[in-house]
Amino acid sequence: MQSLNTIAPSTALGLDGVPHIKRVWSASQAILNGKKIDRPGEELWDRAVFDALGIGLHQTLNFLYANAPTFSEFEAWIMATAGKPEPLRVDRLRSTFLGTQQTAEVSEWLQMIEDMPPVFTDDDLSFWDENGYLILRNAVSPTDCCEAKEAILTHLNVSEDDPDTWYQARNQHGIMVELIQHPAFETNRRSLRIHKAFSQLWKTSDLWVSADRCGFHPPQNEKHAFPGPDLHWDFNFNQPLVFGTQGILYLTDTPPEQGALTLVPGFHQRLSGWLADLPAGTDPQKEDLHALGSIPIGAKAGDMVIWNHLLPHGSRPNLGQRARIVQYINMIPCQFNPY
Repeated sequence: MQSLNTIAPSTALGLDGVPHIKRVWSASQAILNGKKIDRPGEELWDRAVFDALGIGLHQTLNFLYANAPTFSEFEAWIMATAGKPEPLRVDRLRSTFLGTQQTAEVSEWLQMIEDMPPVFTDDDLSFWDENGYLILRNAVSPTDCCEAKEAILTHLNVSEDDPDTWYQARNQHGIMVELIQHPAFETNRRSLRIHKAFSQLWKTSDLWVSADRCGFHPPQNEKHAFPGPDLHWDFNFNQPLVFGTQGILYLTDTPPEQGALTLVPGFHQRLSGWLADLPAGTDPQKEDLHALGSIPIGAKAGDMVIWNHLLPHGSRPNLGQRARIVQYINMIPCQFNPY
């Protein structure tokens, strides 16, 4: 196994002073050259840097491993894809990875989030503890919601009111749409109401917002069956079960039958015991997860569902009359411990 010391340290800077990004690139180069590289526990650091730069996780890894770029080419790709790094985010990254003091601007912004009135009541938080999900009503304004929806429709070249266009969309990823960089999406990611919601659940405002995808899910019919994903988890069962969140912003009114997000409420409290009772060698992802008590979570356009990532979750067949259109948004903390 190649020593971790043979790839760039996280403190090596690149792209306007961004830490850790050179380490990600150099690790990909080593792997492409047949080296064995092990970076346990660094997925969170990678994701925080990608999110700060506005580049998607899979989008970035696909570029690195498909193109084997030089570091200068990688930097140029980031700039062309997501634009120049925002100084406030670079300052936050440097504070996290280099241990430098937060700038006054960063501290004041985080304190402003802390001082905002709560968006969830005590009863809401009790519901969260018991069921593992919440609906944040009016997470974004109607205007911001509509602009994000229109960005997806334009990208796919479909009309929301013309079913004949829904199944001809330029999309090879099922109901997921590989569209990440768009000003309308960034506006929603910067929603103070959304940030406050996540800060109440994580109990800190020092969070990074995800640069994530969106979704377009038309009704199923005889020619177009539901492509999934059905109920699943998005974490590695070979690692310890830890708290995490996920979120989906509805950009259209989404009643339960319209392919709404489906969860197993409260299963975060039962997961450990359920796993212990499975026969040895069983893949939890292949069990009948609907039998655990799944329900669809409908909501209005502009509402956001946030859930504990320990809950089985997924979409469901769209049996409605309209397409479900969504944006995925999550927020996570990031702490760096130098090795």
